[in-house]
Amino acid sequence: MPLTTPSSMGGSAAKSMTEGLTRKGLDVRSKVVEIVLISMLALSLLVLLILIINLMVQSWSVWTDRPSDFLTTNLNSQNAASAGIGQAIRGTIILCLIVALVSFPLGIACAVYLEEYSSTSLFARITRVNVRNLAGVPSIVYGLLGLAIFVKVLDNWNGGRNILAGGLALSALVLPIVVITASEALRAVPRSIREGAFGVGATQWETIRSHVVPAAAPGILTGTVLSLARAAGEAAPILLIGAATGLLRTGDQSFVQQLQGPFTALPVAIFSYARQPGEDFRALTAAASIVLLVMVLFMNGIAIWLRNRYEKKW
Repeated sequence: MPLTTPSSMGGSAAKSMTEGLTRKGLDVRSKVVEIVLISMLALSLLVLLILIINLMVQSWSVWTDRPSDFLTTNLNSQNAASAGIGQAIRGTIILCLIVALVSFPLGIACAVYLEEYSSTSLFARITRVNVRNLAGVPSIVYGLLGLAIFVKVLDNWNGGRNILAGGLALSALVLPIVVITASEALRAVPRSIREGAFGVGATQWETIRSHVVPAAAPGILTGTVLSLARAAGEAAPILLIGAATGLLRTGDQSFVQQLQGPFTALPVAIFSYARQPGEDFRALTAAASIVLLVMVLFMNGIAIWLRNRYEKKW
């Protein structure tokens, strides 16, 4: 009686199929797509490189003549020789802190509720659609929102046109992005982690607090830092709210008093200097643009580092 072999049981067909699937042939379509994608990436990097080189050439006189003075002196749209971006840098940092304190907790809490507590409800589906639509709203619309709501609420402080109103408007701008990125990070956490926590007697809140959110932290942190970088580069909302575009003097005001009064930021300083005639102001515009670009790239670098540092493979 002949022995049963893999060939007699269909093994030859399986073997030929495996060889066909794993055959190392030239996939022309895949190579074409790969070449196109690499070309687009190289073109984007080339445009960025040309922009940086152009800004460096235009601002070279500022970096060689008075780099420290430019980075520390006050905003001044009248005299290019004494103008700087010190106030604008401080204003941008304060605005980013307000955005982080307001939008991040609200956005993450909203994402946790939508994904963990009411993920299949009609309310959650409607909310997700609205949040995604809000993420595509032009930034100037959020400036109008801040002008209509936050400026009126803070009317007792400089008529409401202060850095707190600007920070709240930017928080509303990036809040949908925080919700979307946090939701995607929570959705990527395997269901088995939740089931394992429930299996040992953990409550839903304990599961979310101790297992789900820590597992999703890399994606959440990456999304929030990237949204913070976008807030740092927005000019339209804070211009509508009343950021100073000319000479700004704070005198001997305390930090709290400065929060209640006129403010400025790097995008506003760039806008202010770009409107002025003369090569000196063009150099200031390019130098301020480089500082803002460095800040945004630094934030993006932090996001990449956080993702690589805490990323988990399931």
